[in-house]
Amino acid sequence: MFFHGGSTNRGCEAIVRSGVALIKNQHPEAIVDLISWDPKSDKIIPLLDNIFLDTNQLIKKYSLSWLISAFKLKIFKDESYSLRHLHKSIINKIPNYDILMSIGGDNYCYGEQPSIYELDRVIKKAGKKLVLWGASIGQEDLSPQKITDLKTFDLILARESLTFEVLKNNGIQNVKLCADGAFTMEKEELPLPENWQIGKTVGFNFSPLVWKKNKNSREAAFNLVRHILKTTSFTIAFTPHVIQIDNDDYECLNDFFNEFKNTNRVVLLPNNLNAIQYKGYIARMKFFIGARTHATIAAYSCLVPTLVLGYSIKSKGIAKDIFGEEKLVLSLKEISDSSKLIEKFEEMKNQEQEIINTLANRIPEIKKMSKKAVTYLFED
Repeated sequence: MFFHGGSTNRGCEAIVRSGVALIKNQHPEAIVDLISWDPKSDKIIPLLDNIFLDTNQLIKKYSLSWLISAFKLKIFKDESYSLRHLHKSIINKIPNYDILMSIGGDNYCYGEQPSIYELDRVIKKAGKKLVLWGASIGQEDLSPQKITDLKTFDLILARESLTFEVLKNNGIQNVKLCADGAFTMEKEELPLPENWQIGKTVGFNFSPLVWKKNKNSREAAFNLVRHILKTTSFTIAFTPHVIQIDNDDYECLNDFFNEFKNTNRVVLLPNNLNAIQYKGYIARMKFFIGARTHATIAAYSCLVPTLVLGYSIKSKGIAKDIFGEEKLVLSLKEISDSSKLIEKFEEMKNQEQEIINTLANRIPEIKKMSKKAVTYLFED
């Protein structure tokens, strides 16, 4: 498994944790290794056989590699040498494996990726099976170069139907529909904190990523919290899910907690829990409101009615596959509208039992789709 940023992003942890468990459950003899930007953070994940450090290796100026790279670029307009050097830590390990799984399912949502394309070419040249695990890609993300690269994969596992349709419509045939493996991830239930009300606690997750993309969304989110505290007797549990420098939900949610702590009806979950422990708390919530996709997957999979903030194609597609429509999924633009947030919260509250019934019916099917990914992975 490669292109893993580390498990301080609990969504990334959930992908690896669930993925290796799914593989080992069906193929106990398989050796599954991970290369990661932050191996220390990944030691919490069971069943992995080895964890290696992935480093982007830049070329030192005036070194032999630098001279070779400069020559190739100047004379032949060929940057492949420098691009391969960047991913040297992955390339060096290619001979050791039969299947190379790119688990950065979102990587293709961020513009052109020439270094990824070059790495994929190297993997295929080595005669290895190349797999994109849990992909999410929108039409707006595609380009001719990206489509060419995606066609080189032996298998692309789309985690929801919108991505599946986009890829198929662009002539990419090597794609199978599954579901995110995190739907199958186990949970660990820790003791409930003070002020938690059993059956009356609403989970709330917000991310600095969403706030940066829509500056007005933060105040609208504050207004939604005020509305919940004013019109219900619920407790609100602020729930971080990514704890990384410059991308830390906990810091963001601490502002919410400090604003409302005098009500004695807010809880801030700690920033040192792993993915299954956060899922253990989310599973005991009445409702969940979240910006991080894997936090919302934790809620859906535990039959908790969920409102999604600042959708991407993955959150739209996941909701569509569960409900048959993009239910309770708000766009990045919409989440700066306080009235829209409140309206959707009230809709979720009023349709609570109907939503639970749908989840109870659909989640077992979604979990079966998650398990299909491994069947596809081991097909010839």
